[in-house]
Amino acid sequence: MSPSVIVVIRQDPRKTHRPVEALRIALGLSTGENPLKVVLLGEAPLLLAEEPGDDIVDVEILEKYLPSLKHLEIPFLVPVGSITRFGMDSDFCLTESSLEAIRSSVVASDRVLVF
Repeated sequence: MSPSVIVVIRQDPRKTHRPVEALRIALGLSTGENPLKVVLLGEAPLLLAEEPGDDIVDVEILEKYLPSLKHLEIPFLVPVGSITRFGMDSDFCLTESSLEAIRSSVVASDRVLVF
């Protein structure tokens, strides 16, 4: 079986370009045979808001990748309450999980990239 991969994004997309870049990398990894999940922590769920704000660094790049992330149904794990708190777009494959369940997923993964 192919090694599983988790991309953890924990930086605030309003302060740095790294969260948008991490989503681009995750999109590229999703085309391979490795099972992939993306974890959004802290303020990172803003990336998948129904209306991404202009205050997100590289929002124009983000908007190019969002349709592909939806179409490929890449699984996103977010802490409980994030969907409502951040007004996340329900067209994404979103799962709210406890921090303990997220931690267990990360530990069980074969490869982890953290941004």
